[in-house]
Amino acid sequence: MKKLIIFILPLVFLTGCRKDLTSLNEDPKNPQSVPSYALFTNAQRTLARTLASPNVNLNIFRLIEQQWTETTYTDESNYDLQTRQIPRGVWNAMYRDVLRDFQESRKLIPSEPGLDASTIRNQLAIVDVMEVYTWYYLVTTFGNVPYSEALNIDNPFPKYDGQAAIFADLIKRINADITALSGGESFGDADVIYGGDVADWKMFAASVKLKIGMTLADVDNATAKAVVESAVASGVFASNDDNAQFNFLASPPNVNPVWEDLVESGRKDFVATSTIIDTMAMLNDPRIAAFFSTDAVGGYSGGTPGASNNYATFSKPNPALSNPNAPHVFLDFSEVSFLLAEAKERGYTAPGTAALHYANGVTASIEWWGGDAASATTYLLQPSVNYLTASGTYKRKIGFQKWLALYNRGFDAWIETRRLDFPSLPDPDSPVSDFPVRFTYSIDEQNINTDNYNAASTAMGGDNVTNKLVWDKF
Repeated sequence: MKKLIIFILPLVFLTGCRKDLTSLNEDPKNPQSVPSYALFTNAQRTLARTLASPNVNLNIFRLIEQQWTETTYTDESNYDLQTRQIPRGVWNAMYRDVLRDFQESRKLIPSEPGLDASTIRNQLAIVDVMEVYTWYYLVTTFGNVPYSEALNIDNPFPKYDGQAAIFADLIKRINADITALSGGESFGDADVIYGGDVADWKMFAASVKLKIGMTLADVDNATAKAVVESAVASGVFASNDDNAQFNFLASPPNVNPVWEDLVESGRKDFVATSTIIDTMAMLNDPRIAAFFSTDAVGGYSGGTPGASNNYATFSKPNPALSNPNAPHVFLDFSEVSFLLAEAKERGYTAPGTAALHYANGVTASIEWWGGDAASATTYLLQPSVNYLTASGTYKRKIGFQKWLALYNRGFDAWIETRRLDFPSLPDPDSPVSDFPVRFTYSIDEQNINTDNYNAASTAMGGDNVTNKLVWDKF
C-alpha cells in the first residue's frame, strides 16, 4: 500500500498543478509585452549613449574633430573607419536600437489604458520629434539611407531614399509635430529629457526645425529661409534653461558612457589635441580648465592628432566629463544662437543681429561650462573673438566659436565643420584618407541588401568617405 500511495501522489500533483506548470513558461524578467513609455525611455537612453559614447567601435567624432586624440592605438584618429567597422556600429545603433524602439512605442501608445486623447496626441508627437532628430543624424552621416521602406519586418531589403526627399519629409513631420504639441500631459517621468513638459518639447521641436533648415542653406536657400523663419516664429530656445539634455545616473547600467570608457575600463587612451589646446590658449579661452586637466608641468598642452602620444605628458579630458552622471546635451541655446547668427547673415527674418546672437552663443557656452557673464564679456572684448573685429567671413567667425562650443559633442561638431568649412583642421599624423565628409555604408548592407546598396552607392558617386553629401555644397 505504501508503494501505491507513493505512485499516486505525483499524479495528484501533476493534475492539480496543471495551470501552475503552464505558467512556468513565462519569464517575468523578459515580459512578452512592454509598455509604450518603457520603449520610449529606452530609446532616449540609447540615443544619448550613442551620441555621447567615446567608444572607438561606435563614436570617433571627438577624434575626427580633433577635440581628443589617441595615445597608443591611433587608427581612428587617422580616419580608419573600417578596421573596427565603425559605420556598422553607428548604423545598427540608430536603426536597430533607437528608431526601432521609438517605432514600437508609437504603435503601442493609442492602445495604452488610461490615456486621454490629448495625452495620446502629445506622446505621438514627442516620439516623432525624437525620430526626426535621429533620422537627421543618419542622413547627415551616410547620405542616402533606407527611410520610407525602413523598419518593416516584412521587407528585409528596403530601398534607399535620396537625401533631398528625406529632408523634405522630416520638415513635413516636424511641422505636424509642432502643431500637435499643445497643452495636456505626455510621458511624465518616463521622459528623461523634459519630464513630459509639452511646452518644452514644442520649443525643442522648433529648435530642431531651425537646425534642419540651416543645414539646407547652401543647397536650397529658399526652402531653408522658409523653414528657419517658421521655426523662429514657433519659438526656439531662449536660454540655457531650455537646453535638451539627458541626465545619466550615478549607478550602472544607466551611467554616462564616457565614465565606462575612461574610468571603469581603466584605460588611458585619450589626451587633448594640440589643435584645440593651442586654439584655446591663443584666444585666452576661459573654458580650457573645464574642458581639460593640466598637463605634466601644470599647464595645458595637447598631443599631435593621429600620432602616438604619451598619456602622462599631455592634458586629458577634464575628469568632470567622465563623472558617471555627467549629462549628454542633445541641443542647447548656444547652438541655436549660432544658427540664428548665421540666419541673420543670410538675410533671413529673425529678431536681433548676427553679432548679438554670436555673443549669446559664446556666453551661453561659457556659462554652461561653469563660467560667468563677466568672463564671457572679457573673452568677447578681444579683437580676435569680437564679432565685429575677428578676421574672416561670418562662416569662419561662427565656425570657430561653434566648434569650441560643441566640445564633447563630436557628432554635431563634425556636421558643422563640414557645413561651414571652418575650422580647417590639419591632417592627422598618418591619415588613411582625406578628411571624411561622410561615412561609408555598413558592411551588412553591402552583403545582405546588396542591390539597394549598389544603387545607393551609384547615386552617391561611390561609397567613399570623400563624396560630399547634398547639403555640403562648398
